[in-house]
Amino acid sequence: MNIRKAQLSELSRIEEIYAYAREQMKKTGNPDQWGNSKPERETLVNDIEASISYVLEEEGEIHGVFVFFVGEEPDYKVIDDGEWKNELPYGVIHRVAGDGSKKGIFGSIVKYCSAVISNLRMDTHQDNRIMQHVLEKNGFERCGIVYVEGGNRRIAYQKV
Repeated sequence: MNIRKAQLSELSRIEEIYAYAREQMKKTGNPDQWGNSKPERETLVNDIEASISYVLEEEGEIHGVFVFFVGEEPDYKVIDDGEWKNELPYGVIHRVAGDGSKKGIFGSIVKYCSAVISNLRMDTHQDNRIMQHVLEKNGFERCGIVYVEGGNRRIAYQKV
């Protein structure tokens, strides 16, 4: 699967993938993380314009989307019930979603991001058992609790 930066012309397909992901999250016991509308269109546009939104494609068809950047994530400055594995520069992965048609999307994302920087951080909702499993399967370790979006708790992970 090829990974490249997302383009504004692909916004409709990206929104379809996030809509599918929201439905899957609801079906698997995680209705609150993205609710009915997250990530919002404005967020997606901002991510694309900031060149931090990526798509996974195969034979011209987009099957996944995620955000990746190297730099500080303000929500990661404070961590409770644990600590980060190190304080070295790190990459951040956010808003991972797939269309359900391909397996191994997250593994491809981790491989791509690790080639840019080997120190990676991510967070997920306590009810997102699937993402917790996939994170741990791909070498991420649970580090503690961070707070996002006005104080919402998220489980923090890091892979070194």
